[in-house]
Amino acid sequence: MPLTDFGPLQQRLGVTFHTLDLLKQAMVHRSYLNENPGFPLGQNERLEFLGDAVIELVVTENLYQRYPNSEGELTNWRAALVNAKMLAKVARDLELEPYLYLSRGEAADAQGKARQYILANAFEAVVGAIYLDGGYDATKGFLERCLLPELPRIFEEQLYHDPKSRFQESAQEQLGITPTYQVLSERGPDHAKHFTVGLYLGEELVAEGEGSSKREAQERAAERGLKTKSWS
Repeated sequence: MPLTDFGPLQQRLGVTFHTLDLLKQAMVHRSYLNENPGFPLGQNERLEFLGDAVIELVVTENLYQRYPNSEGELTNWRAALVNAKMLAKVARDLELEPYLYLSRGEAADAQGKARQYILANAFEAVVGAIYLDGGYDATKGFLERCLLPELPRIFEEQLYHDPKSRFQESAQEQLGITPTYQVLSERGPDHAKHFTVGLYLGEELVAEGEGSSKREAQERAAERGLKTKSWS
C-alpha cells in the first residue's frame, strides 16, 4: 500500500496544500482504479495534462529571460529539461514513488520501463495540482527549486544533444567517420519486439544496445559508445 501521510512529501515539495486531495489524486495511476473502482478520487491524467503545459510555460519563460540564445538552442535545452527521463529523475529525488497508487501488477514492476513514465507523469500531475491549489507563482517557485537546478548538468553533460548526435559529432570530428547502426538480432512477437543493435565505426563494432524499438536500441548503443571511446 502507498504511504498515506502526505506531510513529509509536502515538506520535500516545499508546498503546503489547501486541498490535500489534489496532491493525493496526483499519485493515482489509472491501473489502481481498475482494481479499486470504489476509490473516492479519480486518476491523475487530467492533472498530468495541466501540469505538462505549466511546466513548459515556466521553463520557457525562465530560459527566455535568462539566456539570449537562439530559439533553436532554447528549444533543445527545454526538451532536455522536460523529457520523461529527467522528470522521472526529479520525481525520484522528491521520493514520490512510495506515494503512488498502483495496481498490484504495476507495483511489482518497479524496474520495468513503464515505471519511468509513471513517475514522470506523476511529477507533471503534482505540478498540475500545485497550480490548481496555489496558482502560478507557487508552481513557478516549486519548479525553480526542484527542476530548473538540473539545467547546469544539462549544459555540463551536453544532454541537450541526444546520444546518437553526440557520438556522431565526436566521431566525425576526431576520426572523420560517420557511425552506422546495424540490427544484430530481434526477437518477440510483433507487438512486443526486442532489438539488439550494433554501433559501428567502419568495420569496428564499438558497442551494442538493446530496446523495444530500433531507435531505443540505437540510443543505448550510442550511450555505451560515448563511454567506450575516450575522445567522446
